[in-house]
Amino acid sequence: MTVFLFELSFLLAAPVWLLMILAPHWSWTSRIAASPLTVVPVLLVYLGLAAPVLPELWAAVRAPDLDTFRELTALADGAGAIWAQVIAWDLLIGQWMFLESRRLGLHPLLTGPLLVLTVLLSPVGLLLLLAVRWVKSRPAVRA
Repeated sequence: MTVFLFELSFLLAAPVWLLMILAPHWSWTSRIAASPLTVVPVLLVYLGLAAPVLPELWAAVRAPDLDTFRELTALADGAGAIWAQVIAWDLLIGQWMFLESRRLGLHPLLTGPLLVLTVLLSPVGLLLLLAVRWVKSRPAVRA
C-alpha cells in the first residue's frame, strides 16, 4: 500500500502541473492554479502515510536532528510521507510561480521550463523565477 500511495501523491499533482506547463492560456488553468485546494488530495495521501509512523514523525519534528530524521526516512511510510509533503509544497510553489509569471507577463516558453525545473528541483526553479522577477522589477536604465 505504501508504494501505491507514494506513486499516487505525484499522480494527483501531475494534472495541475500539466495544465500550467502545457495549457497556460486556457481560462481554467489560472482558476485552478489560484486555488490552494489542489494540494488537498496530496495531503490526504500524506496523512495516510504519516499515520502509521506518527510517533517517529513526531519525534523528528519535536526535536529535529539528522539522526532522528534519518530514522524516519528509513521507514517506508516515513519516506513516503515526506515525499507526499514535498509534492504538495512543490505544487503550491509551482502554482505561485505560474500566477506570478502571468502577472509579470512572462512568455510560456520561459515559464514552462521553469515549472518543469520546479517539478524536478523546486529550489532551483524557484530561485530562477525569483531572479527573473528581480530583473523584471528593476527600473529601466536610460542612456
